[in-house]
Amino acid sequence: MRLDATGKVSLDQIYTRPDPRPYFRTLRDLGYCIPQLAKPHFAELVREYREATGVRVPTILDIGCSYGINAALLQCDLTIDDLYEHYCDHGADERDRDWLLSRDRDLMRSRGSNAGMRFVGLDSSGPALSYALSAGFLGGAVHADLETREPTPGQRAEIAAADLVISTGCVGYVGERTLSAVAGAHGRRKPWMAHFVLRMFPFDQIAARLAEAGYETEELPGLYRQRRFASPQEQSQVLDTLSRAGVDPRGLEADGWFYARLFVSRPRVAAASAVVEPASPADNDPSTIEVEDEIEQQPSVVAPYLRQ
Repeated sequence: MRLDATGKVSLDQIYTRPDPRPYFRTLRDLGYCIPQLAKPHFAELVREYREATGVRVPTILDIGCSYGINAALLQCDLTIDDLYEHYCDHGADERDRDWLLSRDRDLMRSRGSNAGMRFVGLDSSGPALSYALSAGFLGGAVHADLETREPTPGQRAEIAAADLVISTGCVGYVGERTLSAVAGAHGRRKPWMAHFVLRMFPFDQIAARLAEAGYETEELPGLYRQRRFASPQEQSQVLDTLSRAGVDPRGLEADGWFYARLFVSRPRVAAASAVVEPASPADNDPSTIEVEDEIEQQPSVVAPYLRQ
């Protein structure tokens, strides 16, 4: 398998297909679960934002949204296993794209219409965005790579509508330029943010840029499985990256899984009054909860603009 510039196996081919079936077939085999583990934390942040601001139907910008996975999980109250079954089983391979879209629209009408949130997706994959929009998982989309170019006026307006910003694995492919563009899109109002970031990617520089923009960032307790390594070569490359960064992989990546940390960034006024409560683990995969509970948290050096 070919490795990309980050040292991870390249899975570009599953993000650019007309529908999500190759995406879910590939990632189910790798035990991909980070959207499921992120779901209760995102739901808790939405609840907190509603209480703090009075906004009843917040707009959520999902960076690296692909086919609208986080939007489907949160709006339709599904699990990642539900989506694996939805797209991989029950004869889904025998159907065409129009049938899949019709079924997903029915799903949104029956389970997502009263979710009380609106999703906008930001992604560099046009086919993935097109599917998520057509299915109804997204209410808006920004097809852009903000690491290489500034958003157009129309894209900036779509981004500026965001009340919250989330991501589950895109940091490392996107960085300071993207998140700075998102944070400053409105000009006055700043969205709250929550990013799940693989341990192989530092977040300090991004947090520093956000601090310059008026944010305070905290790393929440816990580590979260993303997926299994796709090959021994991928694992070896990632272990080398962690070693160079001074991150101890024992009991974690050394045992065959990517792990992520959760960073929450709020405008300073909101951060000063926020009370952080751990999200309920009810939706978490039991084996992952057990691993998390047994992990001895290792001390980390955190920059002054990060709160722990």
